[in-house]
Amino acid sequence: MGGATRPGYIADMSDAFTMPGGFRLLPGYFDRAAQQALIDLVVTASRSAPFWRPAMPRTGQPLSVQMTNFGPLGWVTDKAKGYRYEACHPETGQPWAPMPDTLLTLWREVSDYPAEPEACLVNWYAPTSKMGMHIDWDEEATDAAVVSVSLGDKARFRLGGPKRGGKTASMVLSSGDVVVLGGASRRCYHGVDRIYPGSSTLLSDEHFPGGGRINLTMRRVTIPG
Repeated sequence: MGGATRPGYIADMSDAFTMPGGFRLLPGYFDRAAQQALIDLVVTASRSAPFWRPAMPRTGQPLSVQMTNFGPLGWVTDKAKGYRYEACHPETGQPWAPMPDTLLTLWREVSDYPAEPEACLVNWYAPTSKMGMHIDWDEEATDAAVVSVSLGDKARFRLGGPKRGGKTASMVLSSGDVVVLGGASRRCYHGVDRIYPGSSTLLSDEHFPGGGRINLTMRRVTIPG
């Protein structure tokens, strides 16, 4: 599958912006039942590896999202040690929950990479959360695609180029959509401009007070072999 197939799905794209190679948007990849099953797995995982609010390196400024992880490695950040991968939760010291089979199957189907993902970052976006433009570049295996799943409220995703401040395109991601950042797009800036509160009923107040959006982002961290 290639880029977006939903009519009018990509918006705000300048004529000067060229969509980078290796970027794939797979709308509606997971149906409602599969989305609910993934959320149930997140809830279960958060009991042993609870959501926490990480902080930026150097400044210690808290991020607007809360996080946990699946897999043998988890992405963490704090003022003292900065961005990195760790085998255990930074607050509990316990290992992360195992990578769900559903996500492993997705990775095998869309990543075109000969080794399994080692980390799945779980971001919980509150209705007011954002994610600034950044490149995922804390991994050794930067030749592996980044594969992410959107669950819950819609989000406006922005994709740029390899240099900060260049032209960008934005698109609205809905619950069940999958984004693949492979090839040249793996080295491109991207972020989340805003969440559209109340656009989904997937996240219950019982487990996610105030609702919002869950984003699952799979990465290969180490070079195979």
